[in-house]
Amino acid sequence: MKTPVVTRRQFLHSSAGIAGTLAAASVACGRLRNNKNRNVILIISDTMRRDALGCFGGRWVTTPNLDAFAKRAVRCENAFICSFPTVPTRHDIFTGQYTFTYKPWSPLDKDTVTLQDVLRPAGVYTALVVDTPHPFTTNYNYQRNFDFVQVNRGQEADAYRTEPIPVKIPCDPSKLRNGAKTVTQYLRNVNDRKVEEDYFCARTLRGAADWLEKNHKRQPFFLYVDTFDPHEPWDPPHSYVEKYDPDYKGEEVIYPRYERWSDFLTEAELKHCRALYAGEASMVDRWSGHLLEKIESLGLLENTLVLFIADHGFYLGEHGYIGKSYIRENKYQNLPLYSEVCRVPFLVHFPNCQEGTAVRGLVQCVSLAATIVDFVGIKKPDSFVGPSLWPALQGKEENGADVVVSAPTLSTPQMKKPQPTNRASITDGRWLLVRGSAGPGDPDDKTASVDSQQRLVATLTGEKLAPELYDLGADPGCVKNVIGENKELADNLHRRFVDFLKNSPMRRDHLDYF
Repeated sequence: MKTPVVTRRQFLHSSAGIAGTLAAASVACGRLRNNKNRNVILIISDTMRRDALGCFGGRWVTTPNLDAFAKRAVRCENAFICSFPTVPTRHDIFTGQYTFTYKPWSPLDKDTVTLQDVLRPAGVYTALVVDTPHPFTTNYNYQRNFDFVQVNRGQEADAYRTEPIPVKIPCDPSKLRNGAKTVTQYLRNVNDRKVEEDYFCARTLRGAADWLEKNHKRQPFFLYVDTFDPHEPWDPPHSYVEKYDPDYKGEEVIYPRYERWSDFLTEAELKHCRALYAGEASMVDRWSGHLLEKIESLGLLENTLVLFIADHGFYLGEHGYIGKSYIRENKYQNLPLYSEVCRVPFLVHFPNCQEGTAVRGLVQCVSLAATIVDFVGIKKPDSFVGPSLWPALQGKEENGADVVVSAPTLSTPQMKKPQPTNRASITDGRWLLVRGSAGPGDPDDKTASVDSQQRLVATLTGEKLAPELYDLGADPGCVKNVIGENKELADNLHRRFVDFLKNSPMRRDHLDYF
């Protein structure tokens, strides 16, 4: 596996710390490799499944705008998540580090070098327009050091409005994650919504387009756009849902429990959950099209790197689950990261790109920080250990990494023992190995995934926690475990996984568990 060997200190902070990195970036300012200003626009859609987009082979959601963009862009066919889920993914993106090896779902540390820390001293104006709630709350502070910040509040359980506005819960509260609590708060937050333009993804993507209208001449710039949709609660305008499930008359489970779907949903309700999700995905596509049209009309495609990516997917009945983990009351268990969750859509447009082509190599969002500074022309700090994708995107490298790892947090300085339910997915693009740690784990371990609420980590599903192997070529949905007849292949992937962990800042005493 082509992973740089760095010390723990280098991995976490870089050798000279933030001051040294910013000084290096200041020196780089004014000597970009291209005389033209180079801008970057990064668009993230939370929970957008790869198969929700037609350009990646999806057939069950209508996404004409992103499909049209794909025809003019480069598709990364083998994009996999790195750290899971929402907050660790953003930490990967902003820091270029493999977060899952040392840091849980938690606030941004004060001395961590971020992408915006490197871009700003080099003369790049940085702007952030988001509605994804958890990383961009005041106490998590992932928006730190952006020049312009617009956080559209009110998603999920954000206590944005505290007045006791009466709301109507759209289903039996026992079918909802956290009962009626989160949905009640959410419906209060959106109580005055009247037209589609008032919905979160519309506000965020329109807000980004408006920022470009006013500031597109302030170059070079980095615009970070992050919409929580199609993450639940799923409540797009009815017109979006109707085309996917037109005759449905039952309850709308807009924020389902993360469990086995058959324990609390009927087949009709599960089908409608898929329709609700598809409606949200279509709405994201519609307003992504609005932003992409603005980018083109302003002539920005001539000197701008435009990226569209998701942080992870979601189970909508596959493998028997709905959700992306298993939650029961105050207890939490991570589920295996199969294709529906660990493979993501990734589209890239840049000046003179080979439109409509595909990169077949393995890529991850941990490489975004290095890729962005590489495109802009700034020296990459040592702390950005994720390799730049810029050579591969230009066709100068045929393949990326040999193996990539997708995982929830595997180790932290505070964790007594790694949790065996926190399983990694290791893939070479053809084979995918699901493997966790040995041992009983820490019975007192807690996690703030997936919604910043502390829960006790526990084994809830009752499944046998044994390694699994899948042939992605013949079985892209990871249905048939073939580890029995392919033990040598599995052992090889496991060895490469361990080699990767040895080169990470994982606690040395935790390595033995893997």
